[in-house]
Amino acid sequence: MAMPQNSTRENGFCFAQPLDFSRPSPHGGEAGRTLRAASGGDGCSTPLSNGMASSGAPSPSGSSAEPLCAPSPAQEETPFEEGIKYVSAEGEELACGWGGFTPGCLQHCNTSKGVLFFLCVASFLQGMTVNGFINTVITSIERRFDLRSYQSGLIASSYDIAACVCLTFVSYFGGNGHKPRWLGWGVLVMGLGSLLFALPHFTTAQYEARSAAQLGVCGGNQSLPCSQAASSLSGYRFVFMLGQFLHGMGATPLYTLGVTYLDENVKTNYSPVYIAVFYTAAILGPAAGYLVGGMFLNIYTEIGRETDMAPENTLWVGAWWIGFLGAGAASLLISIPILGYPQRLPGSQRYIVMRVSEAHQLKDGSHKKASDPDFGKTVKDLPRSVLLLLKNPTFIFLCLAGATEATLIAGMSTFGPKFLESQFSLSASEAATFFGYLVVPAGGGGTFLGGFLVNKFKLRCSGIIKLCLLCTVSSLLAIFIFFIHCPNMPMAGVTQMYDGSALPGGHLNLTAACNAQCGCLQDTYSPVCGTDGIMYYSPCHAGCKSVSVNLRNEKKVYQECSCVDKTLLPGSGKAEAGKCTSSCDKKPLLLCFMFVVILFTFLSSIPALTATLRCVSDRQRSFALGIQWIVVRTLGGIPGPIAFGSMIDKSCLLWQDQCGEQGSCYVYQNSAMSRYTLIAGLVYKVLGTTFFMVACLLYKPPPPESAPGSLDASENGTSDLQEHKPSLPAE
Repeated sequence: MAMPQNSTRENGFCFAQPLDFSRPSPHGGEAGRTLRAASGGDGCSTPLSNGMASSGAPSPSGSSAEPLCAPSPAQEETPFEEGIKYVSAEGEELACGWGGFTPGCLQHCNTSKGVLFFLCVASFLQGMTVNGFINTVITSIERRFDLRSYQSGLIASSYDIAACVCLTFVSYFGGNGHKPRWLGWGVLVMGLGSLLFALPHFTTAQYEARSAAQLGVCGGNQSLPCSQAASSLSGYRFVFMLGQFLHGMGATPLYTLGVTYLDENVKTNYSPVYIAVFYTAAILGPAAGYLVGGMFLNIYTEIGRETDMAPENTLWVGAWWIGFLGAGAASLLISIPILGYPQRLPGSQRYIVMRVSEAHQLKDGSHKKASDPDFGKTVKDLPRSVLLLLKNPTFIFLCLAGATEATLIAGMSTFGPKFLESQFSLSASEAATFFGYLVVPAGGGGTFLGGFLVNKFKLRCSGIIKLCLLCTVSSLLAIFIFFIHCPNMPMAGVTQMYDGSALPGGHLNLTAACNAQCGCLQDTYSPVCGTDGIMYYSPCHAGCKSVSVNLRNEKKVYQECSCVDKTLLPGSGKAEAGKCTSSCDKKPLLLCFMFVVILFTFLSSIPALTATLRCVSDRQRSFALGIQWIVVRTLGGIPGPIAFGSMIDKSCLLWQDQCGEQGSCYVYQNSAMSRYTLIAGLVYKVLGTTFFMVACLLYKPPPPESAPGSLDASENGTSDLQEHKPSLPAE
């Protein structure tokens, strides 16, 4: 029998003789079906076990002595040309392009690495916009549009609300549809959300700020009347909420369909590395957002207009809108190539054939339903899909473990800078920069390292869950570092009396004989550091009469301060704008262990995601990720900052007074803040450890001999296909 010629239309298997994988599979579907191949006159086209057709291509068992179907020399040298189509036997086009426009030059990007690049850019833009720019500019938006804190909180929450609303629909129908189109349209919607978020800057009048050169010094205090009517600008919060809602809608496919699309189109061994690179880009995005957003905030919001204010002024509003314009335009551009990718990449069938299902085995065998090719294509299968996932205890406990980790990540990312600011007496910008330097190597490195370890040791599902358990226990031990703390810097009237004695009964008293004649108000918190090493609420509360500028560091220096002790440095009586510098010797130790906590928390993220993908049936992967994201956001991402914020607020010493109403906290008690942070961290880490442990104990893998392919394909293509050699019928 002559060897048939190969067709180059699609990668896949081609056999000259029928192969019979007749071994029954307990989980039905792909692995348990009969795989047959027949030769044709001008090529070979064979229905594979997953219902897709294959034509001749290199075998995944690349180390075999002979290829299963050898292509002709002419076919091996065929270059990408205009008009070449990669089409499956089902009529599905596998070329990269838009409609009928599929130029040959684009086919060089029609690979898993090409997809990874564009998805990484999209996730980077999403992280930079939602987790970077938003958090950086929220204070400027509050000031510019007269918003209260709870209103800006609603703006931030609109993203998660939109994601929760859309996740079920997108993950269910998108998981069984054309994933790149869902992804491309999602990125496009995300870009429109960014442009809409910047719109209020162009539809409002120019920003006018009241300023006074002597504001804050003794006798020069000024205050806006409390009876001032609410500004009409606050109505723009609904525009910001809609922009965030579009951000949430657009990002929904990215972390569900994007992950499964990568997983389906690469070797199972390489999948954790690809996903880790994808998530690392998403983590680097916020870091870039903080840096770039902070740089834009040093530019006055009304570009081209002169102002005598400096960025340190409490009335300053920076150019918060520039980042959203750039990110929106970039998102619109990056959506175009993503929309051009095919439903699956050429050659991906070989990885599907090599894959062994590691789905949790249900006692009643109902997990086999998900292997049906027609399952999940209609809305009537939605309740059954949800039921199958709810009956999977491994999946449920992985979701709960993910929610506890997400609570910690969301809480620490929101209040981590505030913790550093209070403990080490830093400014807000310095604390954010410190935290960024901490998170980028620890978070990004941990995310990538987690995927690398899964690939390096070729871990199966049970081994991956054990790795997650090890990481969680390690971070649990490291979190005990919050037992130690840095002492508060002495602050007159807040931590001690003006004469240095203890406050009676812990009651605040910002007024003393040295500033009684100044008529100081508490409307504006503007701390200064006296030459006596004590902080004061404002220059007025320090009794300062005049102000000048230090040309060396361009900081304001207040003079003739009657409350500053002159006995230590005779003739001094000066104070410099800003907080006093902390000399805490525990700073390196705290930062080191915080790095360890962040590292091990992120180290378990990609292994946990990989375990989630492997413990469910192949056809339910996208939907399972969608359900997991709903659980993680509902139980972790949304309540996380609220829970941490409530705990930290208990340690507040000095609250803002907004016309008789309590505002934000100005000064925290460091010892109480560390104690409450430790309690919150321990609770969630113990819960996470418990959930991973239960998931590991309840996981029931399929029998090892149930499928012809193997998960552990080596880099040269060797797989268990060589071990489970079928008997070839004699001619």
